[in-house]
Amino acid sequence: MADNNRETERAALYKTLWNMACDFVHGGTVSPNDFKQYVFGMMFYRFISENITNYINKGEIEAGNKDFNYADLKDSDAKGVKDELVNERGFFILPSQLFVNVQKRAKNDENLNTTIETIFRDIEDSAKGTDSESDFKGLFDDFDVNSNSLGKTVAKRNEMLCKLLDGIASMELSINNETSIDAFGDAYEYLMGMYASSAGKKGGEFYTPQEVSELLTRLCVVGKTEVNKVYDPACGSGSLLLKAAKILGKENVRQGFFGQEINITTYNLCRINMFLHDIEYDKFDIANDDTLIAPAHWDDEPFEVIVSNPPYSIPWKGDDDPTLINDERFRPAGVLAPKSKADLAFIMHSLSWLATNGTAAIVCFPGIMYRGGAEQKIRKYLIDNNFIDCIIQLPDNLFYGTSIATCIMVLKKGKAENKTLFIDANKECIKVTNNNKLTTDNINNIIKAFTEKKNKQYFTNLVSNDDIAKQNYNLSVSTYVEQEDTREKIDIKKLNVEIADIVEKENKLRIEIDKIIKEIEA
Repeated sequence: MADNNRETERAALYKTLWNMACDFVHGGTVSPNDFKQYVFGMMFYRFISENITNYINKGEIEAGNKDFNYADLKDSDAKGVKDELVNERGFFILPSQLFVNVQKRAKNDENLNTTIETIFRDIEDSAKGTDSESDFKGLFDDFDVNSNSLGKTVAKRNEMLCKLLDGIASMELSINNETSIDAFGDAYEYLMGMYASSAGKKGGEFYTPQEVSELLTRLCVVGKTEVNKVYDPACGSGSLLLKAAKILGKENVRQGFFGQEINITTYNLCRINMFLHDIEYDKFDIANDDTLIAPAHWDDEPFEVIVSNPPYSIPWKGDDDPTLINDERFRPAGVLAPKSKADLAFIMHSLSWLATNGTAAIVCFPGIMYRGGAEQKIRKYLIDNNFIDCIIQLPDNLFYGTSIATCIMVLKKGKAENKTLFIDANKECIKVTNNNKLTTDNINNIIKAFTEKKNKQYFTNLVSNDDIAKQNYNLSVSTYVEQEDTREKIDIKKLNVEIADIVEKENKLRIEIDKIIKEIEA
């Protein structure tokens, strides 16, 4: 029933997004990427408007003011609580600047573009000089209200902005998590899929479907009800961090959520996503820089949970920078990941920052499991030091923008057994439109296999690290888990009988035909 509810709610959300896309992209001049920024920026604006309204209303109602509504308050009456609200919520919005009020006035506002621009600047400025400044700075940089793509005239731009406001207003969003879906995550995933020709392909980046995010997180928190911190070294839009918050409960992540993202636009999206999921500004720290070259959280490691879907096989400095071999993250392996393929550099980074009682679950490009050279040497280091707990082969076509069957590498420190579990989860999926998808049952099956660590034909194999060494440190699941022969089995004896019967019938038929021919000729 829960799965049905989610799909119904998603369908309604997708319909709204499609209708908006018809106005902006298909029937307009807005690019798919810009359209995404407009949607997410306006969703964020609506969210923080409702967030601060609900926060203030709750306090007033508890104080006995039952009919109070911050949205109805005069701006002059609200200014007196600005400092207090910034200290508590990290930002401030005047009643007249709330999403609901701007949307009501939008059609009659000849200067709607400048109204929105001013509001967004005021929201960012409200955090200046406070602890939340870094979390709000530049959040709306990608939301250009004066872009010619919206229209060549102010009137046309305002018309499109009105449609954007109305579209976002119609969405079934809830800051109290009353819906069974993650509306922001679903919107992101849908828009990535809608424009799959360009989605996720820049720099080897692929959006992590929510079901894969759930699997990664659950692998990391088996047997735990709380952790110190959650970290994603290539956090993208923050979906993996937020899935951890949802599964564990954000109150059970004691020191908060940490991530780093090199792309400035995606970095802004991640911060927006944190706020959209009510992760308060003092509970997350997202940095904008190259994780491999300029990691931002040296003072925060180690992390008990590390979840990651790093960009596949992107280039990095590697041995072009001779100092990197002395970096404490990479030095232990004695070799750097190839400069044309940074996958194992991300893995070594994650391992270095993993707590002794922690778990890291990382989506991997299949090639790193069997290629030779430096990658083989790094795999040798990981196996010989017993850091790899499990390798999981996922079904193909799970990610938008690529049909590749990805893998998951699970890392742990201080394992009791010198063995590695291999799970072939190729068949753990259902077909949904053009993609495969993990269901709740599929995820549960994988987690059960991971937890039990029992051998099961065609599915799991617990292999000693010595045996892996004999395979030249090949970590491909197919090397250790027998593939089921799904070809139809043929009973040769039965087939021979059937053939003999056919031949006998053909002979009888030939005799009858010959008789008929002789009669005709006579």
